[in-house]
Amino acid sequence: MTKLIPIVKWESEKRKNIVGIFTDIDDTLTTNGQVPADAFSAMERLQNAGFLVIPVTGRPAGWCDMIARTWPVDAVVGENGALAFRYDLAGRRMQRLYHDPVEVRTQKMQRLELIGNDVLDKVAGARLSADQAYRETDLAIDIAEDVLPLKDDLIDRIVSIFEHHEATVKVSSIHVNGWFGNYSKLTMTHQMMSKFFNVDLEASKNQYVFIGDSPNDAQMFGYFTTAVGVANLQDVAWRCEKLPTWITRQRRTAGFIEMAELLLKAKNIEG
Repeated sequence: MTKLIPIVKWESEKRKNIVGIFTDIDDTLTTNGQVPADAFSAMERLQNAGFLVIPVTGRPAGWCDMIARTWPVDAVVGENGALAFRYDLAGRRMQRLYHDPVEVRTQKMQRLELIGNDVLDKVAGARLSADQAYRETDLAIDIAEDVLPLKDDLIDRIVSIFEHHEATVKVSSIHVNGWFGNYSKLTMTHQMMSKFFNVDLEASKNQYVFIGDSPNDAQMFGYFTTAVGVANLQDVAWRCEKLPTWITRQRRTAGFIEMAELLLKAKNIEG
């Protein structure tokens, strides 16, 4: 397994090259399901220092609309890469980018409903995520948010049901998410950066950092040479196909802030 290096060893000269931050939300920005004030403050300070700040999350389209409008962020990738939103404040309009057209999304959601019924019928203690009503492209099964954390064998059973239906499936710290299609957090991040910011991410990926906490972040961890895990990633590292280079000392929100402070310090911006 890849050895995680304490983030304090991340050289200042390399941190100076970073121009943007992609961040997971649940158990990376949040602690106990909440986004504390100091997380918003850290994002705002990063923005004010000239960094792009972009959440990349499994959370639903409805949440992403709110996040793009009201958080100190530049855009948001949602539903594990099915969509990206950016709010144009000057033009007072939401820019929306989807992997699939609306008629395809509708058909896929009908298929996912059958999988949801199958999971609820076969896995004791499983529930649909409370945010399912705000999703446009995927199915989220709650494994730790509003239910007592499910044991690993039950999580594996949920994953196997999705796979039986030939759906893509990913496990986060709170949900098992499934969808139909070959998109991912990474593919939509590429599309979003090109469409919204005219950035070729492949050519400039060493200037961006991703920070996350769970197995559904593994592809992002493997892609970005400057990927960071908050300390609680170590609880589930065995489930991750790829791990980041760096690990914070602190867990969840405090870990995100730990990284933010190092980036700001490299630009001689103190808290």
